[in-house]
Amino acid sequence: MKMSSVVDGLQADAEAVGELGDEVVAEVAARIASVLARSVPSRILDLLSDVAAELSAELPDGRVEIRLVGEDVEFAYVDERPAPADAEAELSARITLRLPEQLKARVEECAAREGVSANGWILRALERATSTPTAQGRRGSAGTRLRGYGTS
Repeated sequence: MKMSSVVDGLQADAEAVGELGDEVVAEVAARIASVLARSVPSRILDLLSDVAAELSAELPDGRVEIRLVGEDVEFAYVDERPAPADAEAELSARITLRLPEQLKARVEECAAREGVSANGWILRALERATSTPTAQGRRGSAGTRLRGYGTS
């Protein structure tokens, strides 16, 4: 969903109201349209954030995230089910990873908090990171994109 289409529509509606009156009404309508262009995107994100939080509360094994990519707003489902114990037994590829001791401690702490092994926690983190639209090749110009997600 492109937020600009909603903003542009509201601006056009406000300007159409201005055409119903004289020059003063048209100027006031143009000012209102300008204010709407600045405030509506944050209001839309607030609303969508509330929707995502309500949906997440109803989901037993995951959550809904809002992802903002340029002017596109997307909903994404994040599965938070722990990996089955036998799933790790099927793993055959190996990577040797050298970590700073502090990072290793944080990974182990997060894994313990979620009740999974450090390997399982890293596996899920890698799976989430590589399954996002950005990781699948939808890259834009550097510095023009806000990455991440918001929770409320």
